[in-house]
Amino acid sequence: MGNRLVVLGGDAAGMSAASLAKRRKGDAIEVVALERGRHTSYSACGVPYWVAGDIEHGDDLVARTPEEHRKRGIDLRMQHEAVSIDVDKRSVTVRDLADASSYDLGFDHLVIATGAVPVRPELPGVDAAGIYGVQTLDDGQAVIDGLQRDRPRRAVVVGAGYIGIEMAEAMVRRGLDVSVVDQATEPMTTLDPDMGRLVHEAMEGMGIDVRTDAAVEGFEVSDGRVSGVVVEGETIPADVVIFGIGVAPNGSLAGEAGLPLGESGGIRVDRGMGVRGQDGVWAGGDCVETFHRVSQQWVHVPLGTHANKHGRVIGENVSGGCATFDGIVGTAVSKVCDLEIARTGLREPEALAAGLCFVTVTVEARTRAAYFPGAAPMTVKMLAERRSGRLLGAQIVGREGSAKRIDTCAVALWHGMTVEEMISLDLGYAPPFSPVWDPVLVAARAAVSKLAEA
Repeated sequence: MGNRLVVLGGDAAGMSAASLAKRRKGDAIEVVALERGRHTSYSACGVPYWVAGDIEHGDDLVARTPEEHRKRGIDLRMQHEAVSIDVDKRSVTVRDLADASSYDLGFDHLVIATGAVPVRPELPGVDAAGIYGVQTLDDGQAVIDGLQRDRPRRAVVVGAGYIGIEMAEAMVRRGLDVSVVDQATEPMTTLDPDMGRLVHEAMEGMGIDVRTDAAVEGFEVSDGRVSGVVVEGETIPADVVIFGIGVAPNGSLAGEAGLPLGESGGIRVDRGMGVRGQDGVWAGGDCVETFHRVSQQWVHVPLGTHANKHGRVIGENVSGGCATFDGIVGTAVSKVCDLEIARTGLREPEALAAGLCFVTVTVEARTRAAYFPGAAPMTVKMLAERRSGRLLGAQIVGREGSAKRIDTCAVALWHGMTVEEMISLDLGYAPPFSPVWDPVLVAARAAVSKLAEA
């Protein structure tokens, strides 16, 4: 066996690592990639927008096809699944899903990029036709085919996180009557409840029936198809049901091989994305835990941005370089119809769990100068540490032009800035884009005042 890199998983982290290693090492390295599905290097984040009709074809979400990877010298084996890893023997047992045959594949370097698995509760009627999860391109195609074939009128989305609210928008855009059900107090538990309440009210203003503090107990089925969602004894009529409950790291294969897992079930890696205690074994993407720079804790945050960075770091290090992934601050944005939602850093319960003392401020502002046409409302919430004044987190809910302002806060968090330092940031200003005082800076000023009172 020569210098062989085996990659488990054909999406962002896995193929980024494979591509960079092959580009850097050329014929000096053999790269074998295994993917159990039918697609590689695609944007799962784009699926809700494909279902909504913003994207015309699923192929538009594919960054690089299997054929394109093979032209670059990667031995990419589609519908091949790793079923076990023997770290001591440096070998992976592989099943060819097309003919159910198995074989062993040796490795010098191993990249585990097995992604995440969607949460699907074991409830009565959950396997009925018309109930969908949304994670892969095949899932998206199944939803679109079902909508075109069955012409449903009523949709229920279970879960009000990122995928849940995005799929709620997709169903609204498709002309369906939409209900959203979630066990939490408010939608978007990545926000504090007071900010989630703004999302709740805005969704109801869009005609979406939002049910919170509500547990799904099962699904009514008629002639093999879903006909309703049972929520605490009440049945909500449904012709189609979409799960948007979230995902869990797919770390079972690594765990069975004796590799270290964190509390979330994600694989624990070092700053170079190497699996701790295992030379030549790497992991990245949605199957790993990452270090949160603000809370100083290990967390599972499945995002394509992180996965691609993980893959780049792994590819560099497999090729003899010395790259690091230096953690995250928890930045994310989303939208439901014309409402934009953003967060970074810590929410109040996360700051409390990290043992931090802090103040919070919430300000109402406008996306543009108040006199400029199209100026729209936005709400900014900030958390700042009492002792140091350090920014701990920010959340934004507002109309067009709101969400990407969170990036200013993300940069401030990354560099450990105080809210007082943020006030002096030289941000761009013109009436079509911002008031003289950008809403982020208004919130920082309010936080400074609150700290002075504390």
